[in-house]
Amino acid sequence: MSLSIPSKNALALVTTVLLAACGAPDPGTAPSAGATTPPDGGQSTVVDEQSQKNIVAVAVGSKDHTTLVTAVKAAEYVDVLSNAGPFTVFAPVNDAFAALPAGTVEGLLKPEKKDDLRDILEYHVFVGVLKPEQLKDGLRLNMVNGKDAKLKVQDGRVSINDATVVASVPTSNGIIHVIDKVLLPG
Repeated sequence: MSLSIPSKNALALVTTVLLAACGAPDPGTAPSAGATTPPDGGQSTVVDEQSQKNIVAVAVGSKDHTTLVTAVKAAEYVDVLSNAGPFTVFAPVNDAFAALPAGTVEGLLKPEKKDDLRDILEYHVFVGVLKPEQLKDGLRLNMVNGKDAKLKVQDGRVSINDATVVASVPTSNGIIHVIDKVLLPG
C-alpha cells in the first residue's frame, strides 16, 4: 500500500494560496473602526495561549528538539509548518542529529546548503495526519520531497526506514512522531 501527496510545486501553490487568502484584505472594503494591522510575518507570529499548540510550537517547547528547530528556522520552514496542515512530522531528537558524521549538521545549516537541508526536512513530513494506530507494517509514505519512506511494525514497535518511533504528540495542525534517527533521502 502506498499513500501519495501532491508534488512540491502543488504543495507550494496551495500554501501560497492559503497564505494569500488568510492575509489579503478585500480591496473593496474599508477597514472597520478599531481594526488593527496584523503583525508582520506569517502564521508563526500569531500568539494564542488557549488553543492546542501547532507542530512548531510543540517542537520549540521541547528540549529534545532544539537541533530540529534550528534546522527548520535555517530552512525558512517555520511558517509552513505553522499553517493549518494537516501534517505528520517524523521529528528526530537531538541525539539523532548528534549521531550523524561530524560536521554534517553544521554544514547543512550554511546558507549555500539550504536546498539540501530542505530536502532532508521534507523527507520527515507527510501531508495528512497519520495517528499511531494508522502506522501499519509495510505502509509506504510518499513524503513532501517526493521520495518514499517505509513503515515497519515488529513486536509492537513502529519504525520508519531505520528510525524507531518513540513517542507521538498530537498538535493543532497534525501530529508529531518522535524518532531516534534522522531520515536521509536515498
